[in-house]
Amino acid sequence: MTASSPKQSPAASASPRPPQCPVRFGDPDALARLFGPEAAEDPMGLYERLRARHGPVAPVMLDGDLPAWLVLGYREILEVVGTPSRFSRDSRTWRWFKEGRVPPGSPLLPMIAWQPVCLFLDGEERHRLRLALNVSLERFNRRGIRRHITRFTHQLIDQFAERGEADLAADFAEHLPMLVMTQLLGMPDAYGPRLVEASRDMVAGTETSVASNEYIVETLQQLTRRKRKEPGEDATSWLIEHPSKLTDEEVWNHLRVILIAANETTVNLLKSTLRMVLTDPRCHASLAGGQMTLPDVVEQVLWDEPPLMTIPGRWAAVDTEVGGQKIKAGDMLLLGLGAGNHDPSVRPDLSVPLHGNRSHLAFSSGPQECPGQEIGRAIADTGIDTLLTRLPDLQLTVPDEELQWKSGWMTRHLTSLPVKFTPPEPGTSPESATSAAAPAASAGTAVAGAAAGCPLGKLTDTDTDAGEGSDSGDEPSVPAQQTAEQTAQPTAAPPAAVPPARTSWWDSLKAWLRRR
Repeated sequence: MTASSPKQSPAASASPRPPQCPVRFGDPDALARLFGPEAAEDPMGLYERLRARHGPVAPVMLDGDLPAWLVLGYREILEVVGTPSRFSRDSRTWRWFKEGRVPPGSPLLPMIAWQPVCLFLDGEERHRLRLALNVSLERFNRRGIRRHITRFTHQLIDQFAERGEADLAADFAEHLPMLVMTQLLGMPDAYGPRLVEASRDMVAGTETSVASNEYIVETLQQLTRRKRKEPGEDATSWLIEHPSKLTDEEVWNHLRVILIAANETTVNLLKSTLRMVLTDPRCHASLAGGQMTLPDVVEQVLWDEPPLMTIPGRWAAVDTEVGGQKIKAGDMLLLGLGAGNHDPSVRPDLSVPLHGNRSHLAFSSGPQECPGQEIGRAIADTGIDTLLTRLPDLQLTVPDEELQWKSGWMTRHLTSLPVKFTPPEPGTSPESATSAAAPAASAGTAVAGAAAGCPLGKLTDTDTDAGEGSDSGDEPSVPAQQTAEQTAQPTAAPPAAVPPARTSWWDSLKAWLRRR
């Protein structure tokens, strides 16, 4: 079973009927649409208007005129995620699924159709799968992860450093997380570019989101089959070998969750953190004066601009009440993480910094809290640390107010982040010593660096990706594979050469801030 469609009766699937909005949701014409232009232009403004009108829980309309509840209050979100007896994770209980009202091509389906993963399960079965996922992700060595983040960051910077200008969104932030994640899952780097496009399209809920989901599923099914035969030191192999005995379907479905959640959230986190470092006067002063570190900036961004603004979270298991709204069994509740982080009851003054405070909702909360959040934090702070060390005089080339944003029903992210800087001296790249041994996979695609095939946590992995192109004929169409020269290299790449007299990013950043 793929995640592209839920289980529905044949008759319902053939001709879904538009639902009649229940009276308790109010006038359907007056409901805010999370897929409409108002939400796309200013989602936080929409959330605050909904809060003012309805309180901490507001009725909204989804694509296809499907009504749902949007939970806006911080405490109400904690209540919903913390009481599984009232609010189930099983999307099959959604009344519109049961009544066959969801069209087969709905852009909601890739994110809410039931799948055999812990996100959609309750009780012992959920515990079995969540344990396997937690243990597999915890096996990675954190120092190994950061070494590879640093390596990939240098390789990406090398692609634009000589120009003296770049778009840090398109040239950096949108590639780094997927390069890291392909290593974590045991995939070739060459898969990165297409997977980036497919995952962002799917989360955005576009007309092609179902096709993008099918590509991701096919790619991960192929990976699972290969790792079942040829295990390595990677998350895919560890999920397969865990005592919980996951089936292939359970394995690739969890890989899909890891891939989508990690890439989308970390790309958005990178962009927003870079923007804050480059534009926010409070951030400038705090960093220069030592009152704030880069990890502090990351946490502040997770409060102010969480990578996922809204997530499809729960389905009411019983008739209940939350936030003053009467919820019927089978109703969907969306978790407004961005709105919850801005709830006036917990943050009456949004200008007050929250250094070191990790009680935000950016990674959800409670038993369903994101198990890979530390990997995301590592990619953000290590990647930006390395970038600022290499290019300490980065400056935006447009005013902050002219930066463009793009919003979907779940996310809001920068479309570009144009900067200028002083090009470094030729031959000073920390990657220059290994660049000859690690050419790019192909022009205009992801960097297939010296670390291709060397997993994040184990620098002596014996599992190569040389056989990826020789899988069965149902292999999905992906970008060009690594060259023979690359796949012939030893899997364990040598560590990047580091200049002996390297200035720390902290000293470089403080000097830059004082000059501004």
